[in-house]
Amino acid sequence: MSAVVEVAGLCKSFGGLQVTRSVNLRVERGERHLLIGPNGAGKTTLFNLIAGDLAANSGSISLLGKPVTGTPTAARAQLGLARTYQIVTLFGRDNLLHNVKLALLGKSALRWRHWGSFDLDRTLSARALEVLDSAGLASKAQCALEQTSYGEKRRLEIAMALAQNPQVLLLDEPLAGLSPQERESVIALLRRIDPSITIIMIEHDMEVALAFADRITLLHYGQVILAGSRQDVVADPRTREIYLGH
Repeated sequence: MSAVVEVAGLCKSFGGLQVTRSVNLRVERGERHLLIGPNGAGKTTLFNLIAGDLAANSGSISLLGKPVTGTPTAARAQLGLARTYQIVTLFGRDNLLHNVKLALLGKSALRWRHWGSFDLDRTLSARALEVLDSAGLASKAQCALEQTSYGEKRRLEIAMALAQNPQVLLLDEPLAGLSPQERESVIALLRRIDPSITIIMIEHDMEVALAFADRITLLHYGQVILAGSRQDVVADPRTREIYLGH
């Protein structure tokens, strides 16, 4: 089976600080892959390298069988990569519907149209409402983002990523900072994601993350310590020592 994401010998340094050290990662189509490790292990940096938000010092990245090591972020999105961020990144002064429309434009020919207003495009508006409905947010379409809860912002960000019809989705701590009720709504949304979409997730809630994951990679000080099935990684004493703390 061919990998949809393959990272080989990936290194990234900031000055004298080496954040990723010859990282290798292979993720198959439809896989739910969990990245774990203590704070500072290099997990988000690895996401930034895969997405193209950072340039690697050395090593290679392939996406859907195509080399993308030097490819810009926007081009990787066009290939089928979408992501969420550890800190919610949305257009705070706009309403939810407008946020989704902007996400939809990213892969639409409408983004090249330099006349008229996309606010008047009924097809785009209808599709945006469908996206909001999938996240349980259709009733808040006209609400300003600043009037929504943190959990609703998280669901909106995930829905916007899914609106781009990705083949690969990177989720960076989607449950961080949520109340128990908000967590349940986000978990329900994650469970409804099409199983054909490959997901790589960073998450510190081990109970939820382990139930979600097919395979796990443990990072520590920018290195892959072990990678394997959920059962094998959880049972390995290195996981208990480095991450679980016992």
